[in-house]
Amino acid sequence: MLNEIKVSFPGGKRVDAEYKGFVIKTDQPVHQGGEASAPAPFDLFLVSLATCSGIYVVSFCQMRNIPTEELYVTMRIEPDLARRRIGKFILDIHLPPEFPEKYKNAVIKSVNSCAVKIYMQDPPEFEVITSKS
Repeated sequence: MLNEIKVSFPGGKRVDAEYKGFVIKTDQPVHQGGEASAPAPFDLFLVSLATCSGIYVVSFCQMRNIPTEELYVTMRIEPDLARRRIGKFILDIHLPPEFPEKYKNAVIKSVNSCAVKIYMQDPPEFEVITSKS
């Protein structure tokens, strides 16, 4: 179960989140009134999907003693112009030369276990409430 996340507003368009002893800082780009001093919240959403996929890829290789020095993942985004939003995420696993051919489908399947991806495909319900301090 996740702990509570406390969001605070240190000034301007900056928004900080305190979670598990970390402070995650965000800001808006200059063209949206921010100072671009940190990633925007939506950027963190995108990065969470890419890094979640990455942890499954690197763990897959580590469990099989496959070298990871030349291993990396890139994520590209195809827009849905009609809906003015993201239409598709393309996760590309860049395998090292010595990666065994027999594991290609399995490493792709491992990415499908990414919790961020799973929650996007079957989203939870949202409830927004107010309370006074």
